[in-house]
Amino acid sequence: MKGKQKANLRADSGEIRRSDLKSFRLRNDNGMEVEFLNYGGIIKSILVPDKNGVLEDVVLGFSDSGDYLGDHPYFGTLVGRYCNRIAGGQFAIDGQSFQLPTNSAGNCLHGGVAGFSHKLWQVSLFDGKDEIGAELFYISPDGEEGFPGNLRLTACYILSKDNVLSIHYAAVTDAPTVINLTNHSYFNLAGRGDILDHELTINANAITPVNSNLIPTGDFQQVADGPFDFRSSIPIGLRINSDNEQMQLTGGYDHNFVLDCQTPDELELAAMLHDSASGRTLEVLTTEPGMQLYTTNFENPKLIGKGGQSYPKHAAVCLETQHFPNSPNQARFPSTVLRPGEIYKSRTDYSFGIR
Repeated sequence: MKGKQKANLRADSGEIRRSDLKSFRLRNDNGMEVEFLNYGGIIKSILVPDKNGVLEDVVLGFSDSGDYLGDHPYFGTLVGRYCNRIAGGQFAIDGQSFQLPTNSAGNCLHGGVAGFSHKLWQVSLFDGKDEIGAELFYISPDGEEGFPGNLRLTACYILSKDNVLSIHYAAVTDAPTVINLTNHSYFNLAGRGDILDHELTINANAITPVNSNLIPTGDFQQVADGPFDFRSSIPIGLRINSDNEQMQLTGGYDHNFVLDCQTPDELELAAMLHDSASGRTLEVLTTEPGMQLYTTNFENPKLIGKGGQSYPKHAAVCLETQHFPNSPNQARFPSTVLRPGEIYKSRTDYSFGIR
């Protein structure tokens, strides 16, 4: 099952050393704080208040920055050049075929063996009137992990006075390539335990069902009256053990939802998450057409996280805004091809609040 694959997907970080890692913090007047690393653009922690004003870290990860150099399931990373899966690690553009590393059950996952989650990014901080932020910059050379074209890209982390963390992506290329970027943060609004009681709403009428290798079949499956129906708020755990065939393939939720976006490239509501115990809420808004819902379907006692804890199964939920998995091989899916002269742009906002 997917959970067994997720726990050991990270490759060795090569020549990157602990001394290369730098930590940065964005903090607003409400006490909300976002800490991230130059390595992998990793969001190490997000501190937000609960209904009593108590700050707590709501993302999974490690206390020691150096631990991110080892194996872990992409805690908080910027993922690319192509997040999610490409079948067989193969695709073609204009009749030319490309072969990528196959690092997950014969497929290319999250950009290959050493994707953007394994790179050192240049970081520049900035301070505006109502927001603070950082620009992360990276040049991905032609042929890196098998992808064509020299890709120049930026990812901006922007924290507003209203407790919104906004991520803006932009990229250009000098040769036709594919691109699909996301952030892989693991959210637990309670700061502990599991997320089965978290209530979730997803603005989607369909998913892209997968085969036994977790590659989309190319079809669109309606969510109505099944375990994927989050059009109204329900606890994540309510149907997570369903005998539905798709749920059995993944051991929980690990599927791309087709978002009901009304206008392409416009920022629209994708999902709402609520933890009643703490009162914390999270709204996810995005310009992307899809979102991967992943409910941490693994348990690895050897993976020691923050505070020395080993995270239980379903310890967090990932809400990965994206284009669809395996889009380069599916003509029915929105295109992920970027050509010279074009600008790739994407934005996702994580808006934290209290209810």
